[in-house]
Amino acid sequence: RPGTVALREIRRFQASTALLIPKGPFQRLVREITSLFKLGARFRPNAMDIIQEAAEAHLVEIFGYSNAETAHAKRKTLQSKDLVLAYKLRG
Repeated sequence: RPGTVALREIRRFQASTALLIPKGPFQRLVREITSLFKLGARFRPNAMDIIQEAAEAHLVEIFGYSNAETAHAKRKTLQSKDLVLAYKLRG
């Protein structure tokens, strides 16, 4: 049936407490962004873990709000306008 595999994946990820974004690409992104500010910033290994934990928690929160807005609009498909509204309302 359509969507069965997707629902199974969603349940598996919701039950997991592991970080979902791979560490390597995330660290490269953080270092690239901080290099734009030319601060010469250096990170301890646990600081990068904390930044990643906070970033993933923020994404989960925004997607949760966006999902609620999708349901309020009586749709089943998340659209970009739902994410935009979630950011505008909750910053």
